[in-house]
Amino acid sequence: MRWLYLTLAIVGALVPYLFFFNFFAAQGFDVPAFVGALFANGAVGGFTADILISSAVFWAMMAQAKARRIWLFVLLNLSIGLSCALPAYLYARETGKA
Repeated sequence: MRWLYLTLAIVGALVPYLFFFNFFAAQGFDVPAFVGALFANGAVGGFTADILISSAVFWAMMAQAKARRIWLFVLLNLSIGLSCALPAYLYARETGKA
């Protein structure tokens, strides 16, 4: 499973950034516009809320499990997203590094 987790962490890093780069290429580095786009309509807002709540649960789970280097996975979550941070954490846990 560890290679699956590693592969999913890499894919989970690349796919969101393709969307982020496309947005910033079209809009420029406009953070308020980016945040506004996260809640542009009910469908997108629902996905955004789901990810924010899931990220909070992920952080709480890691804290409760006393994960080592929790800061690394929180940083991945904040800078890339849960699609990278969660499989990266699972990979680290499988290899004894979390």
